[in-house]
Amino acid sequence: MKVMIRRTSAGLSAYVPKKDLEEPIINVETDDLWGGTVTLRNGWRLALPKLSRDTPLPITVEARKIPDED
Repeated sequence: MKVMIRRTSAGLSAYVPKKDLEEPIINVETDDLWGGTVTLRNGWRLALPKLSRDTPLPITVEARKIPDED
């Protein structure tokens, strides 16, 4: 799914256009953001592509939603 990642005054945020959903990113798996997973405030976990550490924000990327582990 397409996800726009941007930096706000409150920190990182993810916007999913198809769902018209914008949520703060509350947890980042890797220090440089890219190539790991992020957790949104609503509980969604997204796998982000591996990009350069200095990739400018905002950027739209193809992310994969990781299913809940029930």
